[in-house]
Amino acid sequence: MSQILTSSQVVAHMANGQEMSVPIYQIKGSANGPKVYIQANMHGAEVQGNAVIYQLLEQLKQLDCYGDITLVPLANPIGTNQKSGEFTLGRFDPITGTNWNRGYHFNPSLPAEFAAQYPDLEQGEIVARFRQLIISDLDARLSNPYGLNTAQHLCANLQRMAFEADIVLDLHTGPISSRHLYCPEYAKERAVLFDIPHTMFIPSDFDGALDEAAFCPWWQLQLAYQAQGREIDVAIDAFTLELGSQEWLCLEEAKKDCHSVLSYLSHQKVIEPGLFSPSKMTRYACYLNDYRALYAPKSGLVEYLVPFGEEVKAGQPLARILRMDRYGHDDAVELVYAPADCIPILHFASASVNQGTELYKVFTNYFTL
Repeated sequence: MSQILTSSQVVAHMANGQEMSVPIYQIKGSANGPKVYIQANMHGAEVQGNAVIYQLLEQLKQLDCYGDITLVPLANPIGTNQKSGEFTLGRFDPITGTNWNRGYHFNPSLPAEFAAQYPDLEQGEIVARFRQLIISDLDARLSNPYGLNTAQHLCANLQRMAFEADIVLDLHTGPISSRHLYCPEYAKERAVLFDIPHTMFIPSDFDGALDEAAFCPWWQLQLAYQAQGREIDVAIDAFTLELGSQEWLCLEEAKKDCHSVLSYLSHQKVIEPGLFSPSKMTRYACYLNDYRALYAPKSGLVEYLVPFGEEVKAGQPLARILRMDRYGHDDAVELVYAPADCIPILHFASASVNQGTELYKVFTNYFTL
């Protein structure tokens, strides 16, 4: 049985001086297993990850955890409370317009500089020293005399906890979406450890998200040593798990995703190996460049026609657009066709769209794992 320690951390301050904090649940490992950091709800409407963390806590308290585990639900209290009527708007910082999940920090000069300075360190010492370097760099960012904007400050406080871990899982959802996984290309063989049917393999580029902020320093450190003719391991695993649709919460479905996460943690020896195993399913994957957006060719009211995960052939209808202002004309109802063979993964949350709205995101040039 594992003891769960409860605390909180201030991550932002409001204009009236009120502190905004996040709850933190921690389990101290009984052995020297990998350290894990799991967070949820960085985007205000993406609440299902909180249910998954709840189910994880229910399971983990009954298990012997070999490594330290930190779980942070409700990671963005500003976004969670950013409501308009019955809808939650917390995807973007309302002051700057910044996507909340694009405010994390990566210093691209550190990996090459470190590899040049320490060409002969053994792997364990590389991990210890480089981790301290990137943490010190992040601490310097937090103490920048010019300050940080709201999203950067929130992200830096969360990232500070994530940098202590060997495994980082960021729990999100899409708008209206299937389950899918963002997986760094170096971790391809571990994508099948999750009970997630669709995987995007992403490169070492940094675009501001937490998973990238976690793995980019270590992946690029590996590349820097490779340039010197030496092979080292990427010391960190980091994934973004998209767990269905926004503004939706289901504790029963969260049990399935809890099992999925525990299957991965069991394989990684955070908990007893073999205690959980991944389900048998057909898993499809594509590279990030082949994960394509399909935009609305005209404005109107949309009927989405194709279920997620279904293989669609080029030329097959994906949606119907109704234009009531064109009633009586041939173009009152217009079909939107798949431009290539694809698998729909998510679609826009509303049936009312402007021209150029991102209707669907789809896998193209996909393959099975």
